[in-house]
Amino acid sequence: MDSGDEPETLEQQGRKKRCHRHTPKQIQELEAMFKVCPHPDEKQRMQLSRELGLEARQIKFWFQNRRTQMKAQHERAGNCTLRADNDKIRCENIAMKEALKNAICPSCGGPPTNEDSYVDEQKLRMENARLKEELDRVSSFASKYLGRPVTQLPSVQPMAMSSLDLSMGGYSNPGPSSSIDLDLLSGSSSTVMPFPFPAAVSEIEKPLMVDLATRAMEELIRLIQTDEPLWVTVGRDRREVLHLETYERIFPRPGQQFKYADFHTEASRDSTVVIMNSTALVDMFIDASKWAELFPTIVSKAKNIEVLSTGIAGSKNGTLILMYGELQVLSPVIPTREFCFLRYCHQIQQGLWAIVDVSVDYPGENQLTSRSQRLPSGCLIQDMPNGYSKITWVEHMEIDKRNHTHQLYRNLVDSGMAFGAQRWLSTLQRMCERFACLMVAGISSRDLGGVIPGPDGKRSMMMLAQRMVNNFCASITASNNHGHKWTNPSGLTDVGVRLTIYRSPGPASHPSGLILSAATSIWLPVPSQRVFSFLKDEKTRAEEVARITNGSHPGNCISLLRALNSAQSNMLILQESCIDASGSLVVYTSIDLPSLNNVMSGEDPSNVPLLPSGFAILPDGQPVGGGASTSSNPMGVTSGSLVTVLFQLLVSSSPSAKLDIESVTTVTQLISTTVQQMKAALNCPSI
Repeated sequence: MDSGDEPETLEQQGRKKRCHRHTPKQIQELEAMFKVCPHPDEKQRMQLSRELGLEARQIKFWFQNRRTQMKAQHERAGNCTLRADNDKIRCENIAMKEALKNAICPSCGGPPTNEDSYVDEQKLRMENARLKEELDRVSSFASKYLGRPVTQLPSVQPMAMSSLDLSMGGYSNPGPSSSIDLDLLSGSSSTVMPFPFPAAVSEIEKPLMVDLATRAMEELIRLIQTDEPLWVTVGRDRREVLHLETYERIFPRPGQQFKYADFHTEASRDSTVVIMNSTALVDMFIDASKWAELFPTIVSKAKNIEVLSTGIAGSKNGTLILMYGELQVLSPVIPTREFCFLRYCHQIQQGLWAIVDVSVDYPGENQLTSRSQRLPSGCLIQDMPNGYSKITWVEHMEIDKRNHTHQLYRNLVDSGMAFGAQRWLSTLQRMCERFACLMVAGISSRDLGGVIPGPDGKRSMMMLAQRMVNNFCASITASNNHGHKWTNPSGLTDVGVRLTIYRSPGPASHPSGLILSAATSIWLPVPSQRVFSFLKDEKTRAEEVARITNGSHPGNCISLLRALNSAQSNMLILQESCIDASGSLVVYTSIDLPSLNNVMSGEDPSNVPLLPSGFAILPDGQPVGGGASTSSNPMGVTSGSLVTVLFQLLVSSSPSAKLDIESVTTVTQLISTTVQQMKAALNCPSI
């Protein structure tokens, strides 16, 4: 000690001794324990004491202080939100009072009479009542995520949809010139009825959404990094599913006691490697249109409602978007699942990204008709050498049981495979291979006959085929928000055919005119891979003119075909076949030679009208090795397949054409004949 230093007093020495600063590692361990268990018992405190080198008393005081701090934070957030609401209502009331003072009588230009004042006062009271309802709604929103019980919202009636007037009575004993009078889409030429998206998210709700997205990201990362007992493997394919009791213990949710009894949970995890870097993947995920293009067989509709944050310093890190999406199974008998959700992107470090989705209440007055919600779901994307990425995917939903599943698809949907992580990653892996082939500059030696002259022509052909597949998937969907609905004209065939009809404005998407779509879904006691191999075999029905490989599996390719014994020499068939672990597609359409020549020369293919037909093949979801007879599997055969057949027909190019019974009979008989021939070729018994 220097001679100039004064000795410390006992009081100062005692104060220094009592002040203990925890190390960053100790704080990190304590915070991790607090998230799992905010109220540790004596045994847990003693274990922490030994692991961290702290006294049990210090552990106890730290947790007490942390709980007090958390409670204060929640109360401050709730108070700030409600105070802002009260200020907003107060300002609006003052503005309305001032407007009443300055009101002018429209008849004489003078001040309003007492009677008018009374009417205006009544209007003011009604406006106050509306504002109070708005306050109640926002308070409910706040309480849902700040730890107080959830206030039940009033039930919302489904949106009125324009439906087709396909009266089944008109099908009995039709005359030769009979027709069905259809007021299509109330005179609209659009094939889709747009969902009424809100204009903007209120300033009151934005901080709550940011907080919700941040906590969802924390949960997603823990779900990805934690293994047993949180995740357990099931089935012979070793799928990872969530152990719900462990999840609810680790991630207790406010208001969980108010959970609807008619919900069931689907939660799965999977990982794979794809041929696309993290930057490109993040860019596609935050754009709803690109996201739908990346998953055409799963995402039937997607829209960015509002970008709440554009990221930090021009990067995608911190991007927060309010999105709307509809998820589908490729069959007209399975309704889509619609969600309004937040998508949040976070860059953990260089080359490592996390993207999380979490459902929110739909802003504004237009609430979704389904109560289903997406709990924290998403993926971790890690860059690997040579432009590859490792993806770990978590899919977690609570589904409203009121949406009954058709018996054919019950095994597939109830097992969680229809919308699970495996299906997302299998599709992503295949689509990334397709995009990689699209970017390859050269022409493969497998492109037969030298028909496609160069890389520009190959690229245009692949883009045209992708648009064909997208149109096929959009045409087969059973969306709640489409202007047309599938109708089941029972009695026309022995196959359950469903019909829908719409007017297409053309020519960029479909041919312009009246289009009839017919589809059916059937179960076959044959493995899905065998059904795919049979349907894509061009030799049975056409001559192959050219082929473009677009994936590692030999079944993933685009073909130009010339129909055998066809009288139309100026038409060729464009076909794309694709297969992955989740299912397969065989989609085709006829295109005239002049349009094909333009596309193969490298011109933009977006103006070529397409009317695709084809087949969607899915595994039936029946456990391998089971064999028990069920309503959806009457033969008790395992490893079966679910096949959806879709045919589309241009009834007339006239804008005022009506649907006649001959067109309906033709397309339904075509589907019936196709199904019977397929069963005969695959040696399937008549079921």
